[in-house]
Amino acid sequence: MTGTGSISGNAGAGADRGAFYGKGRRVIVISEDALIREDLETLKKMPNFQRIWDRTARVDAMRSVYPSVTYPCHASMATGVYPDRHGVINNEQARVGELSSKWMHFRESVKARTVFDVAKAAGLTTAGVFWPVSGLDPSIDWLVDEYWPQAAGESYRDCFAASGSSGDVMRAVVEPNLHMLRSREDPLFHPAVDRFIHACACATIRAFRPELLMVHPANVDAYRHQTGVFSEQVTQGLYEIDMWFGDIVKAAQDAGVYDDTNFFIVSDHGQMNIERTIAPNVLFAENGLITLDKDQNFVDYAAYSQACALSAQVFLKDPSDAAVYEKTHALLRHMCDEGIYGISRVYTAEEALREEHLSGGFSFVLETDGYTAFSNDWKRPLVRPLDITDYRFGRATHGYQPDKGPQPTMFAFGPDIEPGAALEKGSIVDLAPTFAHALGLSMPDGIDGRPLLGLFRSP
Repeated sequence: MTGTGSISGNAGAGADRGAFYGKGRRVIVISEDALIREDLETLKKMPNFQRIWDRTARVDAMRSVYPSVTYPCHASMATGVYPDRHGVINNEQARVGELSSKWMHFRESVKARTVFDVAKAAGLTTAGVFWPVSGLDPSIDWLVDEYWPQAAGESYRDCFAASGSSGDVMRAVVEPNLHMLRSREDPLFHPAVDRFIHACACATIRAFRPELLMVHPANVDAYRHQTGVFSEQVTQGLYEIDMWFGDIVKAAQDAGVYDDTNFFIVSDHGQMNIERTIAPNVLFAENGLITLDKDQNFVDYAAYSQACALSAQVFLKDPSDAAVYEKTHALLRHMCDEGIYGISRVYTAEEALREEHLSGGFSFVLETDGYTAFSNDWKRPLVRPLDITDYRFGRATHGYQPDKGPQPTMFAFGPDIEPGAALEKGSIVDLAPTFAHALGLSMPDGIDGRPLLGLFRSP
């Protein structure tokens, strides 16, 4: 049963078995979506984290990637490269004319090697529970993908089986915990899904004892979308994180792997409070860049803005059409200069690549003014109120340029981690090589990130 875990025993046991990394070691990664450094003062006083806090090594601020939304971030966290190289540039697939598109749930969207690939090639066993963009990943032995029913009549059982959960995983992990899940439209989807995620992680540890396990809960992220960056609900979410962390530690103890496990608690992005949503495609339609029928249905486009919460990517149907390019760029510059359309900067594709390692078929990127999110809609009204049913339009959200706003953080503990080690800054592209280093492995040469060696005991 989940929700009852607490930490007992010596968290430092096994640390004197030798100073090598990885050989005989294990790694558990828990990516607490939207956890920020300001949360640590609360988290470290909670029952389970308090027990291990003096054994942790920490990085104060981990720079995210652009756009700072979950799927591009987690692809970078797993590969050690920026979005221009792994190819995941949004949570959603870029589908022109859709208000909300299917997400990039499957491994085929990632165009770079992951830490799962590296571990599997080295003969280690691997597992993932709701790790984004991992569906049907052949390098994950035991998988429960972050995937939900896509059509009426499809059940959670169907979608997990279709996204890569093997028969063994369905029997030992998914089936015993399916009763916890609710529909994504249910206001209590969070924390129900997070309870399911942690129960599946614990069942995976006990049943299969993977050498690499990567888990992605998102209750704090959901609460921030619903109630703002700081609220009583967010604080309650931190208590839930502590409780479920205790469950995972207890599962590792029960499986006999706790003393050999390096734990990494990481995060992908922060959030900022917002006040409104704006739909750039409304102005595209009114300036002849989008064609609508008499009922305002989408027909065709020359330019289209794809929302990414606090940023947006503008795609041209024919990027080589110089006249359309200049017309679109002039309109966007006007919108930015006016100061009322929620845009603080218009990046060209060349600027986005040079400054933020972001590319992917778009011609421009729109960056928020700090309190405005973007919508895909092409029908008026131009300005919309907040909508907590969609992560892009809640009371707080993300997707902005990663130097803005509260910063994600990370901490670690285990037999190879140096207690009390502290680094001021890192980047989420440093995480994959750091996980690999803890396993005694290396990511491919030429990646963007580097292992955070300052967190580890000296060999």
